[in-house]
Amino acid sequence: MSHVVKKMTNSEILKMKKELSSVLSAKTPPGAVFSAKLSDCTVTAYQSGKVLFQGKGAEAASEKYSGEVSVPKARSKTNKPPHQYAPPQNAAQLSMIGSDEVGTGDYFGPMTVAAAYVSRENLELVKELGVKDSKHLNDKQIIQIAKELIHTVPYSLLVLNNEKYNELQQKGMTQGKIKAILHNRALQNVKAKIEGEEIEGILVDQFCEPGVYFNYLTREKNLLKEGLYFATKGESIHLSVAAASILARYSFLAEMDKLGHRFNTVIPKGAGPHVDVKAAELVEKYGETVFDTATKKHFANTQKALKLLSKKRSQ
Repeated sequence: MSHVVKKMTNSEILKMKKELSSVLSAKTPPGAVFSAKLSDCTVTAYQSGKVLFQGKGAEAASEKYSGEVSVPKARSKTNKPPHQYAPPQNAAQLSMIGSDEVGTGDYFGPMTVAAAYVSRENLELVKELGVKDSKHLNDKQIIQIAKELIHTVPYSLLVLNNEKYNELQQKGMTQGKIKAILHNRALQNVKAKIEGEEIEGILVDQFCEPGVYFNYLTREKNLLKEGLYFATKGESIHLSVAAASILARYSFLAEMDKLGHRFNTVIPKGAGPHVDVKAAELVEKYGETVFDTATKKHFANTQKALKLLSKKRSQ
């Protein structure tokens, strides 16, 4: 999990708190001014003036706010050495398959995993389409670029709907294992599509240590391991991961729209208090089956929504 620490003034912190008012957490750590839960990042501001951005989207979220990035110099001495699956220095220039996932931190909606192949010859073309880290793109840009990408690069897109996700989770499968299985299958699909092409590497946007990833897949009949690399912030290392991220996000947005049409309302992203309110509203109208068919039921939001609904009914 990546993190960024910024030093901010009291007025900057209060301004940020106001901007994040819709996703503020009910509980805050000792010494904190506020804590907010975004879709892929938690933001915690402390009375000392330090603001901690923690999670996959920490860097992108921190860039939206003023303040000075604080990185202790001594930190570099304790950094772990690169693991044996680190991508080569020239990875950006190679023909690679990349994979990424979206929706893991969102209470509503599915988990979507995509893999895409970008050859050396297509690197410039993919750049021209505007492909870059999806966290720096808004939803409108994601949709526009994805519609071009699907006709430009070989890809595989897997959507794990909420019912199946909850079924697997209730059987004891962790989210990490689910992600590993979907990444492996999406990568296998793309590799099969481009049989005969010279693949110079396969890059997984790292969500766990390589050893843990392979342990998750011990029962998979087809395990893709040869030429496999892992790296956090994979979108900045090779365009194939950035392309996969955009396609996964595009699919997630489409699925969220379908949920909205189904319930005749706008379904919120993320996992903050605003999500609890919407979940309580939907359960009151459609019953508790909503938890099984539209949410990641094991999230704490389920109990929070039930408490809101109970409180409303007792009034």
